[in-house]
Amino acid sequence: MKRILIGLIAVAVLAAGGWFGFNLYAKHRVTAEIETAFEQIRKQGGKASHGKVEFDLMTRTLTVEDIAVTPGNQPQAQVKIAGIKGTGVRQIDDTRFSADSIDITGFEVALDQIGPAKAKASYKIPQLTMRDYAGPLHTGTAPVNGPLIDLYRYVLGQYASVTASSLTAPTLTMSFDSGSGPGGSGELTYSGLAIQNLKHGKIDAMKADRAAISVDVKQPGKPDKLTGELSNIIVNDFDATGIIAALDPQASSDETYHRVYRQVSAGPYALTSAQGMRVDIDGFVMEDIDLQPSKFRLAEIFAALPQDRSAVPTPAQSREMMEKLAGVYEGLRIGRTEVSKISVGTPQGIGKVNAIRYRDGEFAIEGVDTPAPQGQFKMERFALKSFSAANLIRWAASLSTPGRAPAPDQMLGLFGVLAGAEVKGVVAPFKTTKKLVTIDTLSLDWGQLVGSIPSKAHVVAKFVTPTDPSDLKQLPLILGGIDKLAIDLDLGAAWTESSNNFVLAPATLDIGGIAKAQLRIALSNWPRELFSVDPAQLMGQAARIEAGALEFSLHDNGGVDLVVTQFARTQNVSRDAARQTLVESIKARREQIASANPDADAAVDAIARLVETPGQTLSIKLSPRAKAPLMQLLQLLQTDPQSALAQFRIEASTGL
Repeated sequence: MKRILIGLIAVAVLAAGGWFGFNLYAKHRVTAEIETAFEQIRKQGGKASHGKVEFDLMTRTLTVEDIAVTPGNQPQAQVKIAGIKGTGVRQIDDTRFSADSIDITGFEVALDQIGPAKAKASYKIPQLTMRDYAGPLHTGTAPVNGPLIDLYRYVLGQYASVTASSLTAPTLTMSFDSGSGPGGSGELTYSGLAIQNLKHGKIDAMKADRAAISVDVKQPGKPDKLTGELSNIIVNDFDATGIIAALDPQASSDETYHRVYRQVSAGPYALTSAQGMRVDIDGFVMEDIDLQPSKFRLAEIFAALPQDRSAVPTPAQSREMMEKLAGVYEGLRIGRTEVSKISVGTPQGIGKVNAIRYRDGEFAIEGVDTPAPQGQFKMERFALKSFSAANLIRWAASLSTPGRAPAPDQMLGLFGVLAGAEVKGVVAPFKTTKKLVTIDTLSLDWGQLVGSIPSKAHVVAKFVTPTDPSDLKQLPLILGGIDKLAIDLDLGAAWTESSNNFVLAPATLDIGGIAKAQLRIALSNWPRELFSVDPAQLMGQAARIEAGALEFSLHDNGGVDLVVTQFARTQNVSRDAARQTLVESIKARREQIASANPDADAAVDAIARLVETPGQTLSIKLSPRAKAPLMQLLQLLQTDPQSALAQFRIEASTGL
């Protein structure tokens, strides 16, 4: 028994010695692996050091302290980590390892003397915890001499090579100083950072409970200080692979769209200026943000930037840069953006906007209520239709020729930037009076561009404006008891290429309390070449246009009595006498007009009946007797109106 006991003790001692020996061996191997990684940085011209390394084989816990790295050829960058502790560390294969958790403390990145402005920036994360981590044993060689875009692609590639069930950090603080640049200096601190399910560059969700902002603004005169707070920052379904594809030169032919963000939201947000301004936003959301690698070419943007930032770019360089920027915007697709309940407080009062929205190419501002110099301004909605940022940039680039005014066709290029605009529900002060102008609807749409000129357009305007005593032309209205004008306009025009017909319709003008007029004009043989800004071409092609039918109607809503009243006042006679005088003067021209066109006799009688019996509708239709070249008719109207009238058959009537 004694011998057996001694043998067991010997085995235990040998086993313990073997365990501690293996533990020391494992620690030595881990230390060697870490030192090899740091040596790689030194070989690239950088500096890298670390403090104590500990490895416990029983719990597979690795601890590395006091890490300091300065990448090669980047002396302005410094990385410091107080400590890294990995628990449950295991080697998956020859290239990857995993850990149940990794805790990083005292993580700091400092960037100093960046660019010509000598800007500075730093990032600090006191505590970062990653759960169920898996990643590469070696990160590979980072690009140090190539373009900045290569470094971005490398960083995103490393990010896409790791997985983790969660990442949490109580705080992240970013500080910056723009140096000699215009940005000023400040600090941004995020609190309650958390990431869920990081895998192959994709993240299910990211959030931050709060972001505190403090910025000292450089500006001429009195400097300003901005402080603010943003809450509930949430990102759902982020995918970095789309960005990696857009940064990859080999993906230049990839015309598919890659989802980057499904949704980004935040709010409420408050920003305060030391000079008395305050901005409050209830919330912000963006959805379905996609990239198209063949268009979203950031590498080309960086390559086109001038090496000498102090040199003024030539017009050709500016146009090239703007063209590349327009391509980037074409490669960016956003499904929906909305900023809700915006309030801006100034010493003059508080301005409010219910929402700013972008969706399916439409940009809209809704629910504006803000102080103006003459009173309060309100607007229910303002919208730009089929808005294209890429086309706007290209149009702006076409105008940038120093020393030369933009050509007419360049200015008309604005029609290609959007397809219309709309204003609704405006209530605004009328000049310095206490009266109000109200706009129910003001809408302008266009399309079917021929070159840069629309061949189809539609205008709708419905508004009420007070009459203006300072305008002499409006005095008869004011004297007639009309203190405001209610105007309803609906005007449309379209050209049909298959038939070469141009039609003005609808064309309706309704002035409340006065009259409602409707007009339809048809023109035939309208050539495509007429959509030009070349005066010589316009004149040459205009000669081919032929006049078609013209239909006009006028419904009296009080305008006839207004004219009669004004005439009676100027002639100092009764209204009945004034009306009779007007009727007789109209009929007196019957013989002169009828001599040129017998059909005109009916038109004169119809006009006279309208004056005699107000409240009727006057209808007149002119139909060409034969081909009637429009330009010849216009010239004839100036020299011999009666002969021009003789070219048409005339139908006229009145009725209630």
